[in-house]
Amino acid sequence: MAVKGIILAGGEGTRLYPLTQAVSKQLMPVYDKPMIYYPLATLMLTGLRDILVITTPRDLEHFRHLLGDGSQLGIQLSYEVQAHPDGLAQAFILGKGFIGTDRVCLILGDNIFYGHNLATSLRQVAERDHGATIFAYRVRDPERYGVVTFDKGRRVVSIEEKPAHPKSNFAIPGIYFYDNRVVEIAAALTPSGRGELEITDVNRAYLEMGELHVEVMGRGIAWLDTGTHDSLLQAQNYIATLESRQGLQVACLEEIAYRMGYIDADRVQEVGERMNKNGYGQYLLALLKEERGEYP
Repeated sequence: MAVKGIILAGGEGTRLYPLTQAVSKQLMPVYDKPMIYYPLATLMLTGLRDILVITTPRDLEHFRHLLGDGSQLGIQLSYEVQAHPDGLAQAFILGKGFIGTDRVCLILGDNIFYGHNLATSLRQVAERDHGATIFAYRVRDPERYGVVTFDKGRRVVSIEEKPAHPKSNFAIPGIYFYDNRVVEIAAALTPSGRGELEITDVNRAYLEMGELHVEVMGRGIAWLDTGTHDSLLQAQNYIATLESRQGLQVACLEEIAYRMGYIDADRVQEVGERMNKNGYGQYLLALLKEERGEYP
């Protein structure tokens, strides 16, 4: 069975009002690229090529215009509408037909991941053909997130959703891997007190079956949640600093597709020439020159 990807890019983005009153949060810029480029890049680096974008009726055509069907990147993109933001687990109900009999990785459209060996570790997790895998990331303010507690053997002991008194400092970032049973589990959920189908309840179902794995993201990995004005600014500054210091693009989709063997140099050249008046296009052209041994 293959692993398919879902990017959940719905919601109303009320914490970012008035910015998001006219445009999706996941279309907002994070420095020099739309926010959705970052989770899409993460899925592509993991080796996923069949990806569903779930968004609102208002924003559907904007995402189609930005990303198309994915063929220009050597991947396949499809789209589904989430009429109402009824919880993260609703993604598996809306995506049932897309998932079919395969495994699935869900990533939130406002989460950015970056760091050394990240792609390698995600690919290893994607190869796990049974159960569910979540991640743990140490944060200063775990009460803002889903919190996981685990023992010394990294076996999950408990999961809590935004607890007032967290049992650990490990938050659960917005990327999750599941086997095909997630479709059935999500369909059987009842809404929480918030009126939503909670991803925490999905994870608890796997925990009760003894099939929930946790992987700890170490100090070399950055996880950025861009759901507030302050966190969006922090993410923009982080990406700007990295790119300025290293001269490398973060989440350059064409570069990733080229490195993964999904597209050829001619396609990279075409995009670079079309966008040669900005840093993104110039970066792609410089990448090809460097590969040919042509340095400034």
